Amino acid sequence: MLTKFETKSNRVKGLSFHSKRPWILASLHSGVIQLWDYRMGTLIDRFDEHDGPVRGVHFHKSQPLFVSGGDDYKIKVWNYKMHRCLFTLLGHLDYIRTVQFHHEYPWIVSASDDQTIRIWNWQSRTCISVLTGHNHYVMCASFHPKEDLVVSASLDQTVRVWDIGALRKKTVSPADDILRLSQMNTDLFGGVDAVVKYVLEGHDRGVNWAAFHPTLPLIVSGADDRQVKLWRMNDTKAWEVDTLRGHMNNVSCVMFHAKQDIIVSNSEDKSIRVWDVTRRTGLQTFRREHDRFWILASHPEMNLLAAGHDSGMIVFKLERERPAFAVSGDSLFYAKDRFLRYYEFSTQRDTQIIPIRRPGSTALNQSPRTLSYSPTENAVLICSDVDGGSYELFVIPKDSIGRGDSVQDSRRGVGGSAVFVARNRFAVLDKSSNQVLVKNLNNEIVKKSALPLVADAIFYAGTGNLLCRAEDRVVIFDLQQRMILGDLQTPFIKYVVWSNDMESVALLSKHAIIIASKKLVHQCTLHETIRVKSGAWDDNGVFIYTTLNHIKYCLPNGDGGIIRTLDVPIYITKVSGNTIFCLDRDGKNKALIIDATEYIFKLSLFKKRYDHVMSMIRSSQLCGQAMIAYLQQKGFPEVALHFVKDERTRFNLALESGNIQIAVASATAIDEKDHWYRLGVEALRQGNAGIVEYAYQKTKNFERLSFLYLVTGNMEKLSKMLKIAEVKNDVMGQFHNALYLGNVRERVKILENVGHLPLAYITASVHGLKEDAERLAAELGDNLPTLPEGKVPSLLMPPTPVMCGGDWPLLRVMKGIFEGGLDNIARGTEDEDDEAADGDWGEELDMVDVDGLQNGDVTAILEDREGAEENEEEGGWDLEDLELPPEADTPRASVNTRSSVFVAPTPGMPVSQIWIQRSSLAAEHAAAGNFDTAMRLLNRQLGIKNFAPLRSMFLDLHTGSHSYLRAFSSTPVISLAVERGWKESASPNVRGPPALVFSFSLLEEKLKAGYKATTAGKFSDALRLFLSILHTIPLVVVESRREVDEVKELIIIVKEYVLGLQMELKRREVKDNPVRQQELAAYFTHCNLQLPHLRLALLNAMTVCYKAKNLATAANFARRLLETNPTIENQAKTARQVLQAAERNMTDAAQLNYDFRNPFVVCGATYVPIYRGQKDVSCPYCSSRFIPSQEGQICTVCDLAVVGADASGLLCSPAQIR
Repeated sequence: MLTKFETKSNRVKGLSFHSKRPWILASLHSGVIQLWDYRMGTLIDRFDEHDGPVRGVHFHKSQPLFVSGGDDYKIKVWNYKMHRCLFTLLGHLDYIRTVQFHHEYPWIVSASDDQTIRIWNWQSRTCISVLTGHNHYVMCASFHPKEDLVVSASLDQTVRVWDIGALRKKTVSPADDILRLSQMNTDLFGGVDAVVKYVLEGHDRGVNWAAFHPTLPLIVSGADDRQVKLWRMNDTKAWEVDTLRGHMNNVSCVMFHAKQDIIVSNSEDKSIRVWDVTRRTGLQTFRREHDRFWILASHPEMNLLAAGHDSGMIVFKLERERPAFAVSGDSLFYAKDRFLRYYEFSTQRDTQIIPIRRPGSTALNQSPRTLSYSPTENAVLICSDVDGGSYELFVIPKDSIGRGDSVQDSRRGVGGSAVFVARNRFAVLDKSSNQVLVKNLNNEIVKKSALPLVADAIFYAGTGNLLCRAEDRVVIFDLQQRMILGDLQTPFIKYVVWSNDMESVALLSKHAIIIASKKLVHQCTLHETIRVKSGAWDDNGVFIYTTLNHIKYCLPNGDGGIIRTLDVPIYITKVSGNTIFCLDRDGKNKALIIDATEYIFKLSLFKKRYDHVMSMIRSSQLCGQAMIAYLQQKGFPEVALHFVKDERTRFNLALESGNIQIAVASATAIDEKDHWYRLGVEALRQGNAGIVEYAYQKTKNFERLSFLYLVTGNMEKLSKMLKIAEVKNDVMGQFHNALYLGNVRERVKILENVGHLPLAYITASVHGLKEDAERLAAELGDNLPTLPEGKVPSLLMPPTPVMCGGDWPLLRVMKGIFEGGLDNIARGTEDEDDEAADGDWGEELDMVDVDGLQNGDVTAILEDREGAEENEEEGGWDLEDLELPPEADTPRASVNTRSSVFVAPTPGMPVSQIWIQRSSLAAEHAAAGNFDTAMRLLNRQLGIKNFAPLRSMFLDLHTGSHSYLRAFSSTPVISLAVERGWKESASPNVRGPPALVFSFSLLEEKLKAGYKATTAGKFSDALRLFLSILHTIPLVVVESRREVDEVKELIIIVKEYVLGLQMELKRREVKDNPVRQQELAAYFTHCNLQLPHLRLALLNAMTVCYKAKNLATAANFARRLLETNPTIENQAKTARQVLQAAERNMTDAAQLNYDFRNPFVVCGATYVPIYRGQKDVSCPYCSSRFIPSQEGQICTVCDLAVVGADASGLLCSPAQIR
């Protein structure tokens, strides 16, 4: 049983499939009718007008209607498009059990607990017949699919068959008078429209269901005596054929399967049973834990069934419908019915080869699942689920293709899946031992291989390789070397499709497609909401696949889309050009023609094959929002521009592609403030001052206009702006414009007018306007502001603009790949070689060339040469005919290349790039400004992850290795590379490595300074110096191997000091914890320090321990201090005194985590001893040691590297690389 869809709800009493759409109606015991889409798994609608349980429901075959009947004695007819009940049919006097539309006439048949069956006309909304005769509840009634019969089942233990032929005749020709007479009799004495044809008696209890066979004269019934009975009928009588026993409780519903010779029944014993009609035996049973079954429904056209139970319903199939097939070159081998068939794609010839199924094996799900073909040996492997998984091997005689009658003997075997892995070898998966058996064509085992993971299926993956599938991953396994070649985490994979060149593979799961390379390197994943069914690769490397209702594509970059919709699912076998070859569920071969334009267009864009893109834009009808959005998203707005008519979209695309002309046209058409503003921003970016000015004028943006005139040096218009501000009475605007113009008198006047007299006075007196200043001083009287003494005022004048007036010079650019070609579409395709002729990109700029011609007229010079002879009488150029050799020898290119246009030389490779190419030294990459690769190198070599401390050094290296020259104000600054060890005699073309600001000698000086600070007891300063050495070493480059060793030695020295000083500073913080203070002082003495510093550390530790009454430990430090022969007498004297005091009382007041007899190193993060033999991890750069829990953290000593990371080691000299 293959469950396709399941719902959880109240008890389901009625079900009906829609004949065309993937919909099912479920009527519930709660009175609600649900409409589900079983393909998408979504609830579309619910109808709840019934009072009490709804037991019957049925879709109309062609109208958007369904009918329902419930315990409220009502029959309701609904229109699902209008989401409402159209009308209610009243007449029954008790619960209504079932309702059904007639397949042809406008009739509804209903069965009720009032012991009658009624037939209604839903167009006239009347009851046209009442069938009486049962003497207990009528549990179901249904029309015969073809004849004028109704079958009904009742709790009076009978099944009745009624003939409604008279009713049909009356409906067809109701005009006869006789019929009118009989109509009167009907009203008086009860009708004769429907007569009982047969009464079938045989059940011992009430009958719950009876149903006709779709084509044969058979009836099946199920009853409370737990039996299913099969009846046959002819024109005169009906009789019982057989009884099917097996259900443990009342049989609720029973029906014939439309496509196969089987009966499906369900029961209150919580099971669904499948019976063989011909043999009358049970085939299969499906059970539920807790839910009794009530109703069955079958799809009118597809191989689907549905069953309703106590807590919902299930939609299911009894068998897989996917035909097993294998494609080999131009041929397809597939299994259909009981034959292996062969199909040739090129000729579309379809032939039967050999019979494959044992005759008489009709069990369900025994059909072939997979097929594997070996073209050289012409052998076919067919796997099925028989005996829990088995395979059959057929070798097809060469001459039998096309005959298809010879019965072949097959070699069989048991195994999960079997596939050919070489010409004459196939692999079989043995699930019990999780190994692969490789067999030859005689079915003999040649080799066994244990699999590296628990696999439940194997697929072909190239000669000698297998793709093994587990629950959540797939691996490619090499059978020769017995090793994994590739591994990929995936959802559960159902099908595997290799591309023609075996370079790519598509892995299909239920709802996803994963594209990977042949080594299972992940390339992209596509997710689908609807089940994925099949797929194949086309010749361009695009993967075409089908879901239940679409054919779709997937490009190599992961973009996908829909090619067309499907009515029924298909299984793609091959894609060739724009033809898709496929098998449908009946095993028929079909060839579908598709429109591949969209995905070929996207593929050409992705592969940058712009010539294809151009020709497709010219010839095809590609447009639509989706395509425009796609082009925009992929960075081709200029292409999208040619598809669009909507002005707003055109405006956005024009701005994005920098096409000012179109943007101006669109902005004018739209004429909205926001669009003008955005146009101004883009025009300003391009330096097109005229358009910027126009845009600002349109939006009346006076502040920006004034500033624009200031930047472009347009004084005349600035003074106009001042007048406008005066007219508008905008004081700030007036003042700004006066400031921009440098007009001091105007500024004084404005300040005076608005009453800022002190400011006006200061402005006048600073700028030397004597009479104004005196006049204002008189007005101010005593409130005269004082000016600062001894300051020399400087004139506040606006800066002179770099470029006066006009637009900024634009580069002459050849048109983009698309521009010229796209313009040609509009002009009728002109010659494409002329694209460069009018190579103005963007607007036509009025640049004046040397000859005084506008730039568009450069071509005129060339063309005038040809017309020169006619001008001779005007005394033009003296051009005489030269005696030239024949034309073939003179290359014409010179004219076409427009020699009058200066062609800039191609730029060489920047020095910074040369530095990078040659070097694996991080410092040189940083100097070249390539911080990204520098960081990657440091990460690889030293495991460094925290680059914050190195930031300033990277910047110093970069700025230090370049020098900068200013030519003049309107050009950018020129940067020059500074090389290491440059000499006058050096060859100009050979580049040396970059000059670096950090050197080894510099570090040695810092080390001495660090020592000095330590001796003086300035521990914070010392720590800062030592840390800066540690941070600089990765960016130091030395020349010789000897110096490399010195650098490595320096790391160790500095690391010991950093650790020691960190502990000493920590000790000073923990004032309130004397034990921890002693421990830290003790560990400090075990750092590898210079002798004077070691003595100071020992003295310090001795003092701390002595004060804390830990005399034994203090004595140990005193002893070590004396062993160093201290030169300062005071130190030795103190040590001797401590020893004497301790010898009287060799005890410790507190227990310390410190054992000096046992060698140890100190953890750089937690400051606890790691004794010899204990596990530890170290920093890959400074080699400090840490307890294992610190692994993966940033090293606390150097603050750069990750503890325990893999690293290749310090690289600081070119000598190490040679």
